[in-house]
Amino acid sequence: MTKTQRKSIISKVKKAVIKIGSSVLTDKDGSLSVGVFDDIASEVHKLRSNGIEVVIVSSGAIASGMKKLKLDKKPDDISMKQAIAACGQNSLIGQYERAFSGYGTNVAQILLTHAGLTDRKRFLNARKTVLTLLGMGIVPVVNENDTVAFEEIMIGDNDNLAALVTVLMEADILVMLTDIEGVYNKDPKQNRDAELITQIDEIGDDIMNSAGGTMGRATAGGMRTKIEAAGKAAAYGVPTIIASGKNKGELSRIFGGGESGTLFLPSVKSLGSRKHWIAFTLKPSGEVVIDKGAEKAITSSGKSLLPSGIKGVKGNFGVGDSVSCVDESGAEVARGLTSYSSSDIKKIMGAKTSQIESILGYKYSDEVIHRDDLAVISK
Repeated sequence: MTKTQRKSIISKVKKAVIKIGSSVLTDKDGSLSVGVFDDIASEVHKLRSNGIEVVIVSSGAIASGMKKLKLDKKPDDISMKQAIAACGQNSLIGQYERAFSGYGTNVAQILLTHAGLTDRKRFLNARKTVLTLLGMGIVPVVNENDTVAFEEIMIGDNDNLAALVTVLMEADILVMLTDIEGVYNKDPKQNRDAELITQIDEIGDDIMNSAGGTMGRATAGGMRTKIEAAGKAAAYGVPTIIASGKNKGELSRIFGGGESGTLFLPSVKSLGSRKHWIAFTLKPSGEVVIDKGAEKAITSSGKSLLPSGIKGVKGNFGVGDSVSCVDESGAEVARGLTSYSSSDIKKIMGAKTSQIESILGYKYSDEVIHRDDLAVISK
């Protein structure tokens, strides 16, 4: 992609999600860096002055709490993590309030959990709240609600959260600021000959394999989770840029169309908001194994999933639950909201739609998963 083409993408941005990692917000001793918060406020103020609405997704609560409590290592116990986050959350938002107040701008803290986004009505209400804040000229600062979320419902890391917020507010771009320049062909911290990848058209196994794991004493993600988040944004039709938040003025360079970081292009065939929510926000309660004919009908023809194409069922789930559709090798093909329970699907799998009522004694629908409730994950 030429510099002119990158500028073309940036020129269309009216809403941006900017995710800032703990490694960017903290000094070497683990304390929150006052200077970094000042730089962020200055850069975001410039963007807002140019007509770009900004939502910040911020890490840093646990890092701040660890420093406050004089802890050198993040504990594994989730209740301890919650306690540490509770101690650090007020310091984190306090820094944002202090920095943005210099520009006469208020910030609003929004704490989200996975459970708060899996319910469609609550998802849409959260969107309304964020958009209302933006309309009032307030900068929303979003973080996972670490202090109340249980492990099984936690979003897991703020990279993933940033991708969901991108969909939530219907943003035009996701920018993820971390402690390295972008995505490399190998770990640059261990390989001096590592080369920066300036553009990624499609996320394949080679890209994922080049990503390092979790790095940093207080971080929850790593390059892998950032690439996964970029993939989720791409599926919604939104580009992502991963760049270094350690470079002063990086946001100005990015939104000026400069060649900073790694640009992920959006998918050619993107999912709408509701199907993206089905694919990436809901957690599957089980699996249905489908045959090659059903796979082709779903992925190539946009068809519904019928009982005749189902070969097996895994897990226990009810009507309306999210389920994963996998091929016979176990690879995920799609996710959707099922019209039948797992026990009923076991009875009707392989049958024709005309046989459903005679087998079950009733019929909710001809389709096990209607195409309107079905989102293709891969092809």
